[in-house]
Amino acid sequence: MVEGSPPVLKPVSTTPAIAPFLLIAGSGFGYCELLLLLADPTQSTSISGKRGGRWSMSTMNGRVCLVTGSNSGIGKAAAVGLAKLGATVVIVSRNRSKGEAALAEIRNKSGNQNVELMVADLSSLQSVRDLARDFATKYRQLHVLVNNAGIFLPKRVATIDGLETTFATNHLGHFLLTMLLLDTLKASAPSRIINVTSEAHRRNKIDFEDLQGEKKYSGYRAYGRSKLANILFTYELARRLEGTGVTANTLHPGVVRTGFGKDLGGFMAVGVRILAPFMMSSGKAAKAEVRLASAPELENVSGKFFKKGKEAKSSAESYNAEAARRLWEVSEELTGKEMQRVAAAA
Repeated sequence: MVEGSPPVLKPVSTTPAIAPFLLIAGSGFGYCELLLLLADPTQSTSISGKRGGRWSMSTMNGRVCLVTGSNSGIGKAAAVGLAKLGATVVIVSRNRSKGEAALAEIRNKSGNQNVELMVADLSSLQSVRDLARDFATKYRQLHVLVNNAGIFLPKRVATIDGLETTFATNHLGHFLLTMLLLDTLKASAPSRIINVTSEAHRRNKIDFEDLQGEKKYSGYRAYGRSKLANILFTYELARRLEGTGVTANTLHPGVVRTGFGKDLGGFMAVGVRILAPFMMSSGKAAKAEVRLASAPELENVSGKFFKKGKEAKSSAESYNAEAARRLWEVSEELTGKEMQRVAAAA
């Protein structure tokens, strides 16, 4: 958001008529951002974190980056940005045909042919393990891991592993992928881990008694909690990685115009169409990811929350160290006993 005091807002009722508008643009869009956007549409057009009107970014020649959820939206735009800086970029897509189309577009826009596609479903633990294995087979280095993929589901859906899909995709899959690639990241230090979150994390707490939404499910609550999990994971990961040369930061890119939610129909699709003109483009939002991945001045910055490229404060609950520790332990259990051994060596 632009600097200065935000407008005073009255509480908004989350009735069925308005609830679908509270969260409609993926990892880059949240409840608080929408409230401010509705109050003042100009809030979405300013991107903080610039120096002299230009992002402070460095060449990425010789560096290897992996970006999940990069067949569209912010992920694809970030892949283009990293490739333009000379990085070798591995994009991850759940759908092969969409991934191949994105691959061709990224290579064409960046002029960099060192871009490769790997297919994986972040909601499947085995698919994530296969992705990590395939990556390690081909690449000995990894300098930047961008955990960007995210989904929103209005109704509860179980994964092949019996887990709630939003939690599995947005948090657990990235937790497992990060753990499996951690040795490579350490060996490639200085290296960076970037977890994309959302302002939707605010006003949420992790319900460890109903982590899978089996007792009571709300798509908005599930998404918001998964985004809170991203931040809790980042802070705990940064703490455990101190002194390794690997940094971990989390990012809310802003109110973004993406394809997120358009296929869900109903109020979700209507909301996207109405607010799209006031949202920033994926290309602009992705600059924040690219800066976190490349800026020399951020090489030693870790355990921080960034909002549209500028360091900011996340919710009070996101700094709950006990919740972060417990989430880590539960994530180890859910991803398999072998992850406990990997984490213990972290």
